[in-house]
Amino acid sequence: MTTEEAQFLRAVTARQLEAEQKTTEKVIAAVPDANTEYRPDPKAKSALELAWHLAAAEVWFLNSVAGGSFEAAQPQRPDNVASPAAIASWYHEHIGAAMPRVKTMSGEQLVKILDFRGRLQQPAVTFLSIALHHAIHHRGELVTYIRPMGGRVPAVYGRSADEDPWVAAQS
Repeated sequence: MTTEEAQFLRAVTARQLEAEQKTTEKVIAAVPDANTEYRPDPKAKSALELAWHLAAAEVWFLNSVAGGSFEAAQPQRPDNVASPAAIASWYHEHIGAAMPRVKTMSGEQLVKILDFRGRLQQPAVTFLSIALHHAIHHRGELVTYIRPMGGRVPAVYGRSADEDPWVAAQS
């Protein structure tokens, strides 16, 4: 991969990441406070654990790519980040700091081969799409928790039974 190809791929993926991040923040904020320990199965993460994983993993992934290494551990949830709204706020702040780091990486940094925990070695830029897909996957899981928890499911890729962005846009 050339540095020019990597920069093009980064530009495309960064736009996708930024669009998805708005939806991710909305989904996390939609998790009801009343039952954050809800889990659909004993093996599943609780709603609060899943919301934190979704937020923290994406921030960690992007900072790792920008830093050129996956050596650091994912951040632990701070004690003061104890609700879905607090996680959404933490995510907004930290993803807002991570994205500029990714967007200003040089072509040489983007083509550098990174090692993901000894399991995958690829150019740094390719890990951006992995971060995107990981976030979409876990966000989809979290959406399936919201209604059984008594919450309102936000629109993700079109309307939901609880939210129709096209009706709101026409008002």
